[in-house]
Amino acid sequence: MSNHANILAAEFKLPAARVAETVTLIDAGNTIPFIARYRKEATGGIDDQTLRALDERLSYLRRLDEQKETVRNSITEQEKMTDAIAAALDAAKTLAEVEDIYRPYKPKRKTRASVARARGLEPLARRLYEQRPADEPGLLAAEYLSDEVPDAEAALAGARDILAEDLSDCAALRATLRSLYRAAALVESKAAKPDTDSVYAAYYDYSEPAAKMAGHRVLAVDRGEREGFLKVEVSVDPERAVRMITDRAVKNDSPAAGEVRAAARDAYTRLIHPSLARELRAQLTERACDGAIEVFGKNLRQLLLQPPIKGKVALGLDPGYRMGCKTAVVDATGKVLDTAVVYPVPEFKRVEEAKRTVRRLIEKYGVEIIAIGNGTASKETEIFAAGLIAELDRPVSYMVVSEAGASVYSASKLAAEEFPDYDVNLRSAVSIARRLQDPLAELVKIDPKAVGVGQYQHDMPPARLSAALDGVVEDCVNTVGVDLNTASAPLLARVAGVTQATAKNIVSYREAQGAFCARKELLKVPKLGPKAFEQCAGFLRVPGAKNPLDATAVHPESYAAAQKLLALCGLAPEDIGTPAAARLRERAGGLGYDALAQQLGVGVPTLKDIIEELLRPGRDMRDSLPKPLLRTDVLDLKDLVPGMQLTGTVRNVIDFGAFVDIGVHQDGLVHISQISSRYIRHPSEVLKVGDVVTVWVISVDLAKKRIALTMKQPKAGPAETA
Repeated sequence: MSNHANILAAEFKLPAARVAETVTLIDAGNTIPFIARYRKEATGGIDDQTLRALDERLSYLRRLDEQKETVRNSITEQEKMTDAIAAALDAAKTLAEVEDIYRPYKPKRKTRASVARARGLEPLARRLYEQRPADEPGLLAAEYLSDEVPDAEAALAGARDILAEDLSDCAALRATLRSLYRAAALVESKAAKPDTDSVYAAYYDYSEPAAKMAGHRVLAVDRGEREGFLKVEVSVDPERAVRMITDRAVKNDSPAAGEVRAAARDAYTRLIHPSLARELRAQLTERACDGAIEVFGKNLRQLLLQPPIKGKVALGLDPGYRMGCKTAVVDATGKVLDTAVVYPVPEFKRVEEAKRTVRRLIEKYGVEIIAIGNGTASKETEIFAAGLIAELDRPVSYMVVSEAGASVYSASKLAAEEFPDYDVNLRSAVSIARRLQDPLAELVKIDPKAVGVGQYQHDMPPARLSAALDGVVEDCVNTVGVDLNTASAPLLARVAGVTQATAKNIVSYREAQGAFCARKELLKVPKLGPKAFEQCAGFLRVPGAKNPLDATAVHPESYAAAQKLLALCGLAPEDIGTPAAARLRERAGGLGYDALAQQLGVGVPTLKDIIEELLRPGRDMRDSLPKPLLRTDVLDLKDLVPGMQLTGTVRNVIDFGAFVDIGVHQDGLVHISQISSRYIRHPSEVLKVGDVVTVWVISVDLAKKRIALTMKQPKAGPAETA
């Protein structure tokens, strides 16, 4: 079998020894976050995203080996294995190559060629392929007549069917033609319903080289075809393709060569082209899905790692018309303090009543921030909130937050368990308020596919998308760390080594026994054994624990080293996080990291991580990011004019641009061509979800509610600033 470590090392440009140790760690059942954070000596500091990519590629290589073995066994059982086939299997680097090798030997359903073989026409096909100048096809065919083969033409037709299938099954020929398709094929789409308008109108008469087709266009064409609006074909120059086959199969100008030439054309038209066209489209779709999943993952990571607004009482407003605006107040820890339903939309003539209710809640609980969901009636609710804020004598600001997935969550079993006494609609208001306080803690409760930062997510292979997004969520949760005494079961379930069942057990233990006083108490939780403890302990924090190290990211396996380090520097555990801890870095620099690490019995990477944690215990990396853009006033779509300068928040990054919230309810689009003055291949090179950016209005379509924005300042200067 292949040396996977060497292959991966070459592909990822990493030292083979490091990759080999990483593979060993993965095979031993260690989680990616644990390996990334606590096994840096073994991996050389490979980051979590690279580790996941490496793990995925490792799985592919192992599937490739398994398929090679399956094919090898099948061909051997047929007694058709040769040294050439064995060598080709050993050299194959993709599942497609293995499939090509196996094609001639793979059991087939009934085909025209199999029928011809059953009628005894294979010897005729072999003789024709020899293309002897003296052979006359008609005379040769006459020797193979039977009840099932009444005349020479029927015999020749059957022989051509056999030759066509053999040519189609030729791995080398398929590889050559596959290269042609990748380089020169066109994807063409036509309207399936010419008189019907649809969102796919741009593809009603469309053609583009497959090699240059952007992923979002591939997925759009795929969806248009599925929904019955488009007819899609793959085309190449058929004469060029047939020539490539005849150049390989036709040896001379003999009469028999004419039969081979006809078989070559039939092989291409009937067998090879449909197969390679399907394969190419599948590859385009897979590539597009990979790109979309990658972008979705980046957006999700950035959304989850948005800076929390800590220590503030929040008011959540879930807008609505007939059912009113659901309102919930939560304290700084996310605990629900009060709820209400108000009607701030003017048409219900209850605006003043709504103001009194919301003002009372703000004053009673000291609300400082308001989170407004961006769904139905969001604009009216935002206008209401901005007007109310202007009348208050206390500082209150608001932010419109995405409510994607809130309704799904509020109707879920999880929400029912968390808020058994609240109506479904009120649960969503709580979720919206908490999203502003701590996006990560709240959004982990929702299916990642429903959080509204993807593109064509419903067209993705569900298993691949879920695996990728779950990996992103897991990495984010473990990067930030989790308070063992306040985390919900859904948040705990995202910690490395903790299953959903174990997470529920942790919460049950906490409710029965009281708050955890130390990390080691986790070992008393049912079904949380030593291996799970090893994986999760470093990511769980116990603020206020007797041992201060329990509140840091220092892993329990390194407590002895951390304590020895403190003693060497004349420090006590109580000095962790105080100005006195600055001595740690000075001491390490004076002794030398290598010598100090050896003295402590740890690696240099672990030593450096320990020092950083002792200097800033439990540091939340999100605190160093720009804070969310809070507002106190509101704009309307009709207020926008070309050239106006605005400040907005990036809500979604997609292949062809980015959507930016500029405070008018409708997000504006910054096309990729308007993001930067330099050439960029993808918007994610410049922008990420949550970025606060300056934009200028290019145009506004009031009828379609579309806003075109640019990040390139107009030369004439802005017409107005907002």
